[in-house]
Amino acid sequence: QVQLVESGGGLVQAGGSLRLSCAASGRTFSNDGMGWFRQAPGKELEFVIAINESGGSTYYADFVKGRFTISRDIAKNTVYLQMNNLKPEDTAVYYCAARVGGVPSTVRGNDYWGQGTQVTVSS
Repeated sequence: QVQLVESGGGLVQAGGSLRLSCAASGRTFSNDGMGWFRQAPGKELEFVIAINESGGSTYYADFVKGRFTISRDIAKNTVYLQMNNLKPEDTAVYYCAARVGGVPSTVRGNDYWGQGTQVTVSS
């Protein structure tokens, strides 16, 4: 059974940092892109950031430019989301996703999803 399990969410003050992890099990994703999405209360699920299979290319939404970075440890089958200078509007449930043979840069078309981890940024 393939699973993506997120961790690292929590409550942080504005301007603070968090590092989310997404550990995959059940198959290796060394040939697949992985990424992060988020859903704020009352809003639709949106793309945040993604990384290709080799880790050589990253893709991100404009609202995280300069604040969030994504990385992956292929040996550990894990992808990370480093979030700096967090803002209250970053409050959301963050989901990890994987796309077989591609990069999860859109909500549709992804093959695997995690269960999500809550990030709350207080002002």
